Amino acid sequence: MFSFTFLDMSFLIMGLFLFNIIIALTIIFLERKNPSATLAWIMILFLVPVVGIILYFLLSQNIARQRIFQMTKYEESMINMSLTEQINEIKKGEFEFTNPESKKWQDMIHLHQTYGESFFTQDNRVFVLTDGRHKFDSLFNDIKKAKHTINIMYFIVKNDSMGRLLIDKLTEKAREGVEVRFLIDAMGSRQISGKNLESFKEAGGRYAFFFPPKFKFLNLKLNYRNHRKLAVIDGTIGYLGGFNVGNEYIGKKKKFGYWRDTHLKLIGSCVQDMNARFILDWRFASKEKMLLSQAYYSEAFQAGNTGIQIVSSGPDSLKEEIKQGYLKLISSAKKSIYIQTPYFVPDASILEALKTAVLCGVDVKIMIPCKPDHMFVYWATYYYIGVLLHYGVKAYIYDEGFLHAKTICVDGEVASIGSANFDIRSFRLNFEANAFIYDAAEVYKLEAMFESDMMRCHELTKQLYYKRPLIIKFKESISRLLSDLL
Repeated sequence: MFSFTFLDMSFLIMGLFLFNIIIALTIIFLERKNPSATLAWIMILFLVPVVGIILYFLLSQNIARQRIFQMTKYEESMINMSLTEQINEIKKGEFEFTNPESKKWQDMIHLHQTYGESFFTQDNRVFVLTDGRHKFDSLFNDIKKAKHTINIMYFIVKNDSMGRLLIDKLTEKAREGVEVRFLIDAMGSRQISGKNLESFKEAGGRYAFFFPPKFKFLNLKLNYRNHRKLAVIDGTIGYLGGFNVGNEYIGKKKKFGYWRDTHLKLIGSCVQDMNARFILDWRFASKEKMLLSQAYYSEAFQAGNTGIQIVSSGPDSLKEEIKQGYLKLISSAKKSIYIQTPYFVPDASILEALKTAVLCGVDVKIMIPCKPDHMFVYWATYYYIGVLLHYGVKAYIYDEGFLHAKTICVDGEVASIGSANFDIRSFRLNFEANAFIYDAAEVYKLEAMFESDMMRCHELTKQLYYKRPLIIKFKESISRLLSDLL
């Protein structure tokens, strides 16, 4: 009979230790990770050897070299040609801007054109939705009116009354003959399975899961999430922002209370760019051979005069396009920066940019929630807010419920709203989509909403922060070390 001796245990521990060293060396010499991420992984591997190895293989894959969203040579050439034409027209002064903010922020528009391959459109109309009930009433009304196509994707769809209501609405439209495509993230929407979508499929609807697990209880891509929340109806109406689909997002979950978020309803040419984003994601997940040109089938019309660029980013690229947009906004600010985010775990570049801004006399205000939905992220957020308080940033804790909005407004002229948080996960690990808005009238409304939300906040002053108990300091210290892995 086999007996497990102390010597066997010693060899096992030694084997695990050597395996950890091999993985640590792999991280350092082969994967070329960010130095802070490298140190965080090495710490985990040596503190919890067995668990650390499992977590490393599950969470530390590098997909930046994979061409996930492939385009044909014809599609690439057409997009490059159109972008180059627009860039040159602006550069030569031949482009007629519809508002002064767009003209003033030409350098930022150029950044997104060249770095993020994002078109600039300026015939758009914007509707800001901050209440879940209003957002879903508007979305469901537009779904009901759909005549041709509905392309819709969400990170989280819950298997509750709100989630089932959305599926029922989409099923009804598919039964009417409308082309309905429904894309959901496999990790975020793990409550939803093919069984929940049987009636939808029978009615003619099409669905796909983004990064579905290859094994029932093991998803090797679980660290990479399609965090986008995007819907396009008939190619002319678009929705983009922070709301997911579930009862909590309409304030029906006691744990979170009132859910304060920000979503956009958009009409204009920017919706075609949103549709193109959907088609690229859909083609990868569903393997359906859709043409990217289908995103641009609808005739453009003058819905308004707001300038917008739809910018997306993800771990398939090393560019961090949305983060670069945030950096440009912060570094260009002259008067004010208003940020609302549920998670504030910035990398060094964002942190230093905010320090520099406030030291230059810019009024920097950051609003975060009063309660966590991810404990480590919450205490890391608290730590980084504390760092900025020392430099003069003003911080506000939203007390009425849960603040989930992802917005930044600068100088009353330009703003960004979408799915991307101010955290390293959104910068490097999640697939995100944001609208960058160039329009003083719209940004004024957003800043007014921020100031209205301040009435539901308490200010976190330096004095209050420094009085925090020892246990909170301990939680902050541990969470800070894990920042690059959160």
